[in-house]
Amino acid sequence: MTILDASARTGRGLLTGDRYREELADGRELYLDGERITDPARHPAFRPAVDTLADLLDLQHEPEHQDLLTYKDPGTGLRLARAYQPPRTLEELRLQRRSAEFWHAAAFGQHGRSPAFMASIAVGVHDFRHQLDRARPGFGANADAWYRHCATNDLVLSHALGDPQIDRSTDPVDDPDLALRVLKENDVGIVVRGAKQLTTLAPLAHEVLVYLSASFTQRRGEQFVVWFALPLNTPGLVTLCREPLGAEAWGHAHPLGARYDEQDAMLFFDDVLVPWDRVFLLRDGALARTGLARINAWSAYIGHVRYRERLRTLLATATLVAESIGVDGFRNIQEDLGRLASYAELTEIFLDAAEARATLTDGGLLAPGDTAASRVWSAEVADGAVDVLRRIGASGLLMQPTEKDLAHPRLRPFLDRYMRGKDIDAERKSRLLRLAWELVGDGFGQRQHLYELVHRGDLARNRINLFKRYDQSEVRHRLEKLVSGPFPEASETAATSPAGPPEERP
Repeated sequence: MTILDASARTGRGLLTGDRYREELADGRELYLDGERITDPARHPAFRPAVDTLADLLDLQHEPEHQDLLTYKDPGTGLRLARAYQPPRTLEELRLQRRSAEFWHAAAFGQHGRSPAFMASIAVGVHDFRHQLDRARPGFGANADAWYRHCATNDLVLSHALGDPQIDRSTDPVDDPDLALRVLKENDVGIVVRGAKQLTTLAPLAHEVLVYLSASFTQRRGEQFVVWFALPLNTPGLVTLCREPLGAEAWGHAHPLGARYDEQDAMLFFDDVLVPWDRVFLLRDGALARTGLARINAWSAYIGHVRYRERLRTLLATATLVAESIGVDGFRNIQEDLGRLASYAELTEIFLDAAEARATLTDGGLLAPGDTAASRVWSAEVADGAVDVLRRIGASGLLMQPTEKDLAHPRLRPFLDRYMRGKDIDAERKSRLLRLAWELVGDGFGQRQHLYELVHRGDLARNRINLFKRYDQSEVRHRLEKLVSGPFPEASETAATSPAGPPEERP
C-alpha cells in the first residue's frame, strides 16, 4: 500500500476553516518581497484571503447547505466536498454546477481558482486513469490514489502548467532551462528541475498538480513531458509570490482584493524528487495532449459557472452606478447594460448546452459537452464586459473619499454637498464607486481582467483549433455539388421558376 492509498483510507473528511489555517503552516518554502513566510494564514498579506476561504469551507458543515455542498462517499462513508464527486448521471453533474454556483455567488465570481475548480480537475485525472495505465502500468493506479487522497482529505489544490517567459523564440531542447524537465529516474522516483508560472492559489493550497499547457509542441524532447502532483512543502520546491493586490494603503479599503486575491506564484523546482506513486504520465507527448482536454472537461464547465457570476456582478454594479449618478434612463446606457445582460444570459445558455451535450467517458463518468467555442467567446467579450462599467463610472471611479475622509468633520459637509448622488448619500455612493474601481481599475481589477484574457489559453490558438476540428463536411459537400457544374443563366432560372416568367406574374 502506498502513502497515498493509506491517506485515502484514513482521510479526515471535510475541511473546517480552522483546520485549513493550521495545515498551511506546513514548513513550505514560501517567499514574499524577500521574506520567507512561515505561516500564510497569519501573515497580513494573506490572512484576509485565507479567512475568506476558511469561511466558505465552514459552510460545508452547516446543515442547510450540507446536501448541496457535500455528498456521502459510498466507499469510505465520509462526507466529501460535492466538487470531488465523480458525476455519473445528469443529476450529479447538475448538482456539481449548483454547488459551484453557491460558492461563486458568495465570492462574486472573483475566485477563478476556487477549490471547486481544482477539485474538478482531480476528478478529470481520476477519469483518465485507464488511459494513463495503458501507457505505463501503475500510473493509472497512482492517479486514482492521488484523487482519493485529495477527496477524502478535502485538499485545496493548485495547478502549474505554463513555462517561464525567458525566450519563447528558442526551443527548450536547445536551452533546457526554458521548461521543467526530468533530470533522471531512480528506484525512488524522478528528479525534476525548472520552473512553472503562473501558479494561481499556490501559496494558499495544500498541493500542486503539474502538467503541460496547450502550448506544448511536438518538437520538445521527451524529458519535458511529465505529469505529477506534490505537496507544496516538498523539499526543493520554492514558491515566490507576486505583490499582494488587496493590501490597504493610505486608508483606501479594498474589500474585494483583500478577500479574493488568490495570489499567483512562480514555482522553482530545485532538483525535486517526485516519488513514483505521485507520477501519472512520463515521456508520452501524444497522451499528454489528449489528456489535457479530458482532465479539464469538468473544470471548463465549472469555469463557466464562475464567469457567469462575474458577469452578473459587473452588470449589477454597473446598474447601481448608473442609478447613483442618474444616467440609468439614458438610451445609450441602457443599451450598454443590455449588452452586459446578454453576456450573462449567454453564459447560462452555454452551461445548459454543455449539460444537454454531456457524454459518457471511457472512465464511466458523465462529462459536459465540448465548451471550446464558449471559452473562445468568453475571452472575446471580456474587454467589452469591463468597458461597460468603466465607461458608465467614468472619472467618478477615480476620485472617491475614504472612510476617514467621510469621518472628518471639516471634509464631511463638502462631501455631503458635492459628492452625493441621485437618491444616494455620499457615504454609500463612495463605497459603491470604490467597489466598481476594484472591479475594473485598480491592481486587483486589472489582474482579474488579465486572468479572463489568458487563463483559457492563447485565444488565437484556441480559434485555430476550433476551426480545425469543426465539422464542415455536410455543408461543404452541398456547396461543392452546387459549384461542380455551370450555373444556369438568369433567363433560364426565371423560366423554370415556380412563379413563372416575370411577364406572367400578377
